Amino acid sequence: MNQSQAIALYQPLLHQIALKMVGSLADAEDIVQDTFLKWLSTNTEKIENTRAYLIKAVTNNCINHLEALKRKKDECLQNLNPSELIDWYKEKEFFRFDMENEISAALNVIQKKLEPLEKGIFVLRELFDFDYEELQHIFDKKKDNCRQLFSRAKGKLSEETGKVKTDVANHSIIDNFKKACNFGSPADFIKEVKREINLKLNHSLS
Repeated sequence: MNQSQAIALYQPLLHQIALKMVGSLADAEDIVQDTFLKWLSTNTEKIENTRAYLIKAVTNNCINHLEALKRKKDECLQNLNPSELIDWYKEKEFFRFDMENEISAALNVIQKKLEPLEKGIFVLRELFDFDYEELQHIFDKKKDNCRQLFSRAKGKLSEETGKVKTDVANHSIIDNFKKACNFGSPADFIKEVKREINLKLNHSLS
């Protein structure tokens, strides 16, 4: 196996390991690239097990990356006096609270105005740029039907909202939506939407 073949074979595995360890898509990609660059600069003929070598290397690089981030964070915090530290914490907490309120409010409107299938198609199309062919496979609907549902959802959301109660009880879909935004992978959000669709279908049949 030559070097190009090894990179093509092991890149997905190394990327998965790095992403799980550092939690950042961009950082994971950089770490994997750096791992391969260092591997290519070594005498690969002396490496008996390339797969094991690369896994160990990317794991060590992830640990070094996380330790560097921790040192940087500690240095920043050490430079703050107690008063500034309290203000910094309050600011971070306020931002997190404010962000969650905004997400919850937006999803509340979507929950109130859209049917589960409309919601799933709208969010995946509008926010994650899924094309209609992908939506067709996810929800087992024809592309034209998905296009119509997306248009209908946009129409409903463009109507005057008025006073919509902010009483969303489905915290899981909010958590999954935020997770999808953070990691760029809406798998859990899709599962939750499908669960809602099935619940609504079973309810209508009973």
